[in-house]
Amino acid sequence: MEVQFLNPPALCPTFGWTHVVTHTAGKTIYISGQVCNNEKGEIVGKGDLRAQVTQAFENLKAALTAAGATFKDVVKSNLYVAGFKPEHLPILREVRGRYFDTKNPPASTLVGVEKLAHPDWLVEIELVAVLA
Repeated sequence: MEVQFLNPPALCPTFGWTHVVTHTAGKTIYISGQVCNNEKGEIVGKGDLRAQVTQAFENLKAALTAAGATFKDVVKSNLYVAGFKPEHLPILREVRGRYFDTKNPPASTLVGVEKLAHPDWLVEIELVAVLA
């Protein structure tokens, strides 16, 4: 399988994402939005965005592992942040950078929302990965 990470010059510079990711073949893995609940269903980091993003990424890591994938196989991520403010961006980038390849990050969307499904959730992250 060949994966290409493309940032066409006709589009703005990127800061932690890739505009276009292509793949030629493989098994596609769709991971539902993951939040800050641990394996017991308990909320981790109530009121703490960094702790919640970290737990969500750990949950994503477990989901990827269950499908035989890693973060290097991720081609698309969607992040939903409750009450998003510009000062949240450095926190999101810092945690993301611990999991994604910063040279070839996945295509990504960040959406600020009023609320998520549970009042204590601050972030929800979903992924698409591709295996050869």
